[in-house]
Amino acid sequence: MEIRRPRGTQDILPGAVEAWQALEAVVRDVFDRANYEEIRTPIFEHTELFERGVGETTDIVSKEMYTFLDRGGRSVTLRPEGTAGVVRAYVENKLYGQGQLTKVYYLGPMFRYEKPQRGRLRQLHQVGVEVLGSELPAIDAEVIELGYSLLKRLGMRDMTVELNSVGCSVCRPRHREKMIERLLPHKDELCGDCQVRLDKNPLRLFDCKNESCQQVLREAHVPYIVDELCDECRSHLQAVEGYLRAMDVPYRLEKSLVRGLDYYTRTAWEITVPHFSTVLGGGRYNGLVAELGGPEIPGIGFAAGMDRVIQVLEEQGVSLGAKTPLDAFICVADETAEHTAMAVLASLRRLGVRCDRDYQGRSLKSQFKQADRAQARFAVVIGESELAKGAATVKHLATGEQRDVPFGQLADRIREGGWS
Repeated sequence: MEIRRPRGTQDILPGAVEAWQALEAVVRDVFDRANYEEIRTPIFEHTELFERGVGETTDIVSKEMYTFLDRGGRSVTLRPEGTAGVVRAYVENKLYGQGQLTKVYYLGPMFRYEKPQRGRLRQLHQVGVEVLGSELPAIDAEVIELGYSLLKRLGMRDMTVELNSVGCSVCRPRHREKMIERLLPHKDELCGDCQVRLDKNPLRLFDCKNESCQQVLREAHVPYIVDELCDECRSHLQAVEGYLRAMDVPYRLEKSLVRGLDYYTRTAWEITVPHFSTVLGGGRYNGLVAELGGPEIPGIGFAAGMDRVIQVLEEQGVSLGAKTPLDAFICVADETAEHTAMAVLASLRRLGVRCDRDYQGRSLKSQFKQADRAQARFAVVIGESELAKGAATVKHLATGEQRDVPFGQLADRIREGGWS
């Protein structure tokens, strides 16, 4: 019986992986220019980290986590998102003791048990950034601009930056009371999830995808959180908007935007593309470090699904990367040249030449065809006659031109693109 990959996963094969490699290269370049350093955290963590950090009322924690007991009877979870693990590492390794702003980025797989569909997988890949140590609105603007510039650098079009504020511990409780007061008479009209949210985190009702719930919100005249902000949160949002305008980042205020994670405070945003909804999203989380056992240190970050980014770019006709052609293909004319061919192959590779050879015993004619398929620039023929004269027969596969090149000069001639 054939064993197939698990539902909601994908094999990224040669011919497709080059786009991923190109994406990762752009990510590293963009983040390096902004002085962000890479961080790598475990793929699994103690389940409590996500329950406390992400929030028990979120869909991620309540419905989508891959949680199991290890052989020691401990509950562990495959990470469903990156922020909680990064903040845990920040606290555990006391990075806050350095007294400086911490700016990091990550790339890697996340795991969510959700219904596989267009743009959604059970093993997804995310790229994200986290900044810890500043509550100034300027860093909010930097992080938003960084995500926008990353997608623009990749060639993505038709992007919309949607911005909102979800308040703080001062204005949120007042807004919560108003929501409960206006929605409690309509509780039975809400979906099951929103009935739970109304008790635990009413703000997340705005994130419900059920149109009937959104209709209840409208008919009950539930105020948006951005209209109920305290003076400090309002000033913070206005400052972020001012920086975005100065940095020439187009955005629009989206009052219903709250994001799907409980740790967000103040600034929240998403970058959307028509027909794909959210491509990148993020927000500020000023209480998360303390919640996970650290000092009161503010943070902000974003994450983008790499799978979805690549899919959007493909549908927009943007080509990210392709397999790099070989510089040379070694064609072995007869058995007497085998050892020399292997020595030449190893030597060329050590000198920076991309090259390969046949390992399936093909005829010389078939080896030339293989060189063409590999899009090699040169075919380097080595046989009994080449050994006798101390020079390989080198053929330029595009022009058909052919020359004898001494073995010791092969790397230089191939790198030069030919011969003088």
